[in-house]
Amino acid sequence: MGSFLRRYAQPYLFIAPAAVVMLLVVLYPFIYNFIIAFSNMSLYHLRNPEFVGLQHFRTIFTEPEIVSVFAKTVIWTVVNVAAHLFLGVGLAILLNQEVKGRGIFRALLILPWAMPQYITALTWRGMFNYQYGAVNLMLRALHLPAVPWQANEYWALAAPIIANIWLGFPFMMIIALGGLQSIPKELYEAAEIDGAGWWFRLRKITLPLLKPVLVPATVLGTIWTFNNLNVIWLVSHYGEPADKTHILVTYVYKAAFHYYRYGYAAAFSVVIFILLLSFVVYFLKATGEKGAAG
Repeated sequence: MGSFLRRYAQPYLFIAPAAVVMLLVVLYPFIYNFIIAFSNMSLYHLRNPEFVGLQHFRTIFTEPEIVSVFAKTVIWTVVNVAAHLFLGVGLAILLNQEVKGRGIFRALLILPWAMPQYITALTWRGMFNYQYGAVNLMLRALHLPAVPWQANEYWALAAPIIANIWLGFPFMMIIALGGLQSIPKELYEAAEIDGAGWWFRLRKITLPLLKPVLVPATVLGTIWTFNNLNVIWLVSHYGEPADKTHILVTYVYKAAFHYYRYGYAAAFSVVIFILLLSFVVYFLKATGEKGAAG
């Protein structure tokens, strides 16, 4: 009996501490969030919340500004992830060549990702200041008109997008660089012997063989960007001007911690979770089917 327990119970004892921590910091908050999503918990009903059913969900889908917030969230996510992929893969291809000082370039290009996001976002907000920000000073030096980054809702959304592109491309670059270094050089040599040009080698060798690393990186990048609160919240100065630069996650954050509508915010977070889960399932299924067909 003792040997049986040692053989079969010992692995579970080893993972028990990690399982308990995951239960406390992940599973319990997740379930609790679902529970309060169906209640009227707020600062006023903090100690005695009542069950309200689907009331919050009906409110979410009938609020007129939700369509605009969702559209800005899609723009924010698509532009950022596309730019991260384009810049990351492009720079990875360049850094994978035999270039003098390649190690120095790698260290410099990874700096945006290594810096604390909070400090970086505040720095970019200062750089986008209309009067003394570095961006407008550079535009004036080039005899171009200054841009009202923080006064116009369109420029106010463009500013955090630019900041987040700068912050996020090193992640894709490192992932793509690791994938490139695993591709056998013999494939490129054989393609060159057959007369294949650079564009053909990129389409038929590089990108197809990078797909196994780029697909999960794209999924992670989409989730992180979709839920990226710090950059757009801080660069746009809490959704200014006049709450016109909110994405879904900042809209929820303001509802929870500025207006103390905890039940409403919890319901909204459930909606965001379902949206992201649906996207991940569809994206992985679509890319898997295309990979199988290829």
